[in-house]
Amino acid sequence: MNPNQALWEKGDFTRIAAAMRESGEGLVRSLGVAKGMKVLDLGCGDGTTALPAAQCGAEVLGVDIARNLVDAGNRRAAEKGLGNLRFQHGDGTNLAGLRDRAYDLVVSIFGVMFAPKPFDVAREMVRVTRPGGRIVMGNWIPNDPTLVAQILKIAAAYTPPPPEGFVSPMTWGVEANVVERFASAGVPSDKVSCVKDTYTFNYAGTPTAFVDAFRKYYGPTMSAFEAAEKNGRAGDLKTELDTLFESKNTSGSAGRTSIPATFLRVTVNVV
Repeated sequence: MNPNQALWEKGDFTRIAAAMRESGEGLVRSLGVAKGMKVLDLGCGDGTTALPAAQCGAEVLGVDIARNLVDAGNRRAAEKGLGNLRFQHGDGTNLAGLRDRAYDLVVSIFGVMFAPKPFDVAREMVRVTRPGGRIVMGNWIPNDPTLVAQILKIAAAYTPPPPEGFVSPMTWGVEANVVERFASAGVPSDKVSCVKDTYTFNYAGTPTAFVDAFRKYYGPTMSAFEAAEKNGRAGDLKTELDTLFESKNTSGSAGRTSIPATFLRVTVNVV
């Protein structure tokens, strides 16, 4: 199996995505998604942004490397009665079967940043976007002090080094890399803009319980704990993550967690 597919089929990311719904809906509203638009959501998970885009009236296709998340997305679409939303299995580095210049908006929020071969990802996104259309990415920023970058940084200290040639997904959070990758796909640098934005995780439980959810259901964190357990360091990893989540929690309500995380919002205007 594709290692990236194996990672994201591990656990059950829908349990984490449930904490991301509110910000996903807000992000879609900010994009001006409207009835009749053709929208492609890459690395869509179970539809945190694809579903609200469909509720705006767009014709939406969600593509994800993890078949369990595709199945979960199709169940959510059916439950909501959204005939204009469907999910299918696919790889952001090679969108075989998707036509050139087919979409008004291509979205990937913390999605294809995790795919290997970033230059291939940029080329495929540009290929399937119509002239005059947009690509919007949300990418976590390396060494950012907020939640997700710190989770990944902490986890990396407990896991074996990546294989030779591995390109960190966090490189998508550096503007110069983004510009370079889209330039290789034929997009001039003045058509690419990057701004910092905020995504908030809202969890109906304590910060410690939220850490436990990451440990049980989020592939990268699951792998980190497996490696830490082999070295007798799982307790250290849990303590570090508990401390992180507690320190970042802005909820004023006991037993609830609200944690903002900064990301790089990329907008590409395709010509």
